[in-house]
Amino acid sequence: MSLSCYFASLGCDKNLVDTEKMMALLQGDGYIFTDDAEEADVIIVNTCAFILDAKEESIETILELAEYKKSGKCRALIAAGCLAQRYADEIKNEIPEIDAIIGTSGYDDILQAVNAAIEGECPKVLKDLAYLPHNLTKRVVTGSGAVSYLKIAEGCDKHCTYCIIPKLRGPYRSTPMEELVEEAENLAKSGTKELILVAQETTVYGKDIYGKKALPDLLHKLCKIDGIEWIRIMYCYPEEITKELLEAMKTEPKVCHYLDLPIQHCDDEILKKMGRRTDENDIREKINLIREILPDASLRTTLISGFPGETEQAHEKLKNFIKEIKFDRLGVFPYSEEEGTPAAEFEGLLDEDTKNSRAEEIMLLQKDIIKKENEKYIGRTLSVFTEGYLPEDGCYIGRSFRDAPDIDGYVFFGSDNNLMTGDMVRVLIEKANDYDLVGKETH
Repeated sequence: MSLSCYFASLGCDKNLVDTEKMMALLQGDGYIFTDDAEEADVIIVNTCAFILDAKEESIETILELAEYKKSGKCRALIAAGCLAQRYADEIKNEIPEIDAIIGTSGYDDILQAVNAAIEGECPKVLKDLAYLPHNLTKRVVTGSGAVSYLKIAEGCDKHCTYCIIPKLRGPYRSTPMEELVEEAENLAKSGTKELILVAQETTVYGKDIYGKKALPDLLHKLCKIDGIEWIRIMYCYPEEITKELLEAMKTEPKVCHYLDLPIQHCDDEILKKMGRRTDENDIREKINLIREILPDASLRTTLISGFPGETEQAHEKLKNFIKEIKFDRLGVFPYSEEEGTPAAEFEGLLDEDTKNSRAEEIMLLQKDIIKKENEKYIGRTLSVFTEGYLPEDGCYIGRSFRDAPDIDGYVFFGSDNNLMTGDMVRVLIEKANDYDLVGKETH
């Protein structure tokens, strides 16, 4: 009789990719999967430890699922991912129900770890952070499968002062192109139509193994895969974006004219304290270049409000910058003090009320900007990726090229056709809401 596994995948989309690869390894040995933790023989929590809230969610999830060792069928509880990497000894000591620990670079040993845990051993798989699992091109696709993330690299070399990721994920390591193409082909065969490229930073892909930024070359190869209709690029550091990359995006019709640029701030002094490798002038020049080559480009950014030492003047400068640039999509996070990072030792820490109020001011400002930007699309026809049907509203929901899943807006539209998730349709935009567009299918 096959043993059943329950997975809880927390945190980012990159973690989800690791989860799907672990599932494929277990499936290959006869394990099956269940959505009911009470019925699972094995429970695996792929944890996150990026910020305090993520750490707390990971711990709470482990504690909640640990109860099934008493009330359910669970024979092995496994902690994997970032929290397991960072606090391996602490969580094992504090939560004795845990039967195995798997760090961020050890997920290719999930099968051995699970088998050992079931036999009563307590394996701890913490490999060198410079190690990169290879030839894991098979995945058990979760969700609808019409949208899949392709993690093109692991780790980061930037060492921003507020970020713990290099200590959790190690140095930047690109996955060889042939492995990524095979993985993407497998995803396409399983029904993936939109492929989203992710990494801690996508724009320097290939530099470590090919001696150059090879993202344009990868795009050209991925665009040849039958079944893939959209390719979207996330996590692009502005200083690393090249004209060659933008030209590749322009010439390849499958590549969405969408760029996620996590600039974090625009004030030069704050950027320097953050350890960023750019300044306001460079950011402006790169955005101008993007809009010159891709006039219809949708630009998303993320910001940090209330970084140590951020003055009211720097905050106002950031607001004025946002007003001027008019990002299509924007997210902001109040600064989170992370132990083990240089920024945690900086002077000038701001209180929580100040950090939160500044973040709220930015989001209110962005709300007005995006409403006006959305209104520009009224009367235009957009290609829309169907996400599903809302029976209570009597309409379909989908996304345009401007919208990444889960973080951006939606297009709500009527249609006389019976559409399925992943269907690409043309929608005439008739109305613009604060964050979303409304229209009807047209031909």
